[in-house]
Amino acid sequence: MSAFNTDPSGISIQVSLSGFSFKLLPGGESSPWLGSEQLFTMPELQKRYDAVEISLLTPKVALVPDSFFDEQYATEALSEVIAIEEGDHVDWVRLPEFGAVLVYSNTIGESLSRVMAQTVLPTSGTPVQVMPEMYCILKSMSGIEEYNKIVASFRDGWLHLAVAQGKSLRLANVFRAPDFTTAQYFIFLSLKQLQLNPEISTMCLRTPVDMDSKMSLYRYFKAVVQI
Repeated sequence: MSAFNTDPSGISIQVSLSGFSFKLLPGGESSPWLGSEQLFTMPELQKRYDAVEISLLTPKVALVPDSFFDEQYATEALSEVIAIEEGDHVDWVRLPEFGAVLVYSNTIGESLSRVMAQTVLPTSGTPVQVMPEMYCILKSMSGIEEYNKIVASFRDGWLHLAVAQGKSLRLANVFRAPDFTTAQYFIFLSLKQLQLNPEISTMCLRTPVDMDSKMSLYRYFKAVVQI
């Protein structure tokens, strides 16, 4: 979130079904993807921070124009774009900078994110709210100075991708991608449809990727950075 641009001590944690990764902010590098058993062995997770961000890589998200959103029908709006199960908890959060509401469900069959929220605490001691990864992707765009803003996260067969030009959001979607080659296909297909030239754009990644994947992206983009 944008507060991390100025906070002297922060941590951002991303959680998925297969584990988690974290980075200290500002300016820290992402850790490798770690198993849940390492939650209580990492010293970085045993202290408090001025700001704590925990995101869950849930594919159950839908972006709805603010003018069309009715909270009574939030579950229906989400079910129109992705299958949800009976009993899934559906929530929503406004994104006024994009004139939209992000409807989401963090019910994906894991408990690690909730344990994280009770374990890694801000200095206030209050547990933080776990947000969907797409929310954090969209909020991160305010800190990108380039006109073309391309931000992605990839883990466990899902590509989370958002693209904006200036203050105009052009795309926010989650794609089923069993491997990184398929994830790249969706990235370049999206840019082609939006008529964006990757050669003059920077690819921003929120999740750690291996060197081979990063070098593959470097062949097409002006730069590839971790945010």
